[in-house]
Amino acid sequence: MAKHKELHYSQRTGWLRAAVMGANDGIVSTASLLVGVAAASTSSEGILLAGLAGLVAGAMSMAAGEYVSVSSQADTEKADLVREAQELENDSDHELLELATIYRDRGLDNALALQVAEKLMEHDALAAHARDELGLTDIHAANPIQAAFASALTFSLGAALPLLVAIFSTVDYLVWSVSLVSIVCLALLGAVSANAGGANMVKGALRVTFWGGLAMAATALVGSLFGTVL
Repeated sequence: MAKHKELHYSQRTGWLRAAVMGANDGIVSTASLLVGVAAASTSSEGILLAGLAGLVAGAMSMAAGEYVSVSSQADTEKADLVREAQELENDSDHELLELATIYRDRGLDNALALQVAEKLMEHDALAAHARDELGLTDIHAANPIQAAFASALTFSLGAALPLLVAIFSTVDYLVWSVSLVSIVCLALLGAVSANAGGANMVKGALRVTFWGGLAMAATALVGSLFGTVL
């Protein structure tokens, strides 16, 4: 029989989550940093230096954070597979009944559930238990390198947008120009990422812009208050 391969939205979750989070954080954190520092009436050189430092530090932090967190997930998945392999070796009859019970609970009668479990365990017992008992598949397998690279790259790209606006904007209009451009970029990011994941584009755009705008408003308030004090 010819193999039929379909492309599903869930196959993108490994890199899409890290990429969207990186781009969103890049725009929000850098724009908020620029707005906050600008609201404190700092010189243009100080504002740009703060933005550049935020870009570099943020990209490295995102890469390290994604790598560590996804590596922890991968370690947990491997530990579960090792444990499952030991259980299959020590008590394969119990594991067979356990798998048959899963299929019975999904709607198969007892005889058919046992027959399916036997066939799948004959083919690849560990893969059958990993998929149907543990919920682990190749599609959703944790990939630390992929997540770290996607997050760092998209953070840098996202952070570069408000930073470029700040470079070509005067200090007097920097807060408004960076905020407006960042809000537009966040809306586009929310819409594109929602479309890539098969979700509603309007909801995705509104969700991202709301929290991004709130973050920029909060940092602008802090910068204004402390700038006045200083």
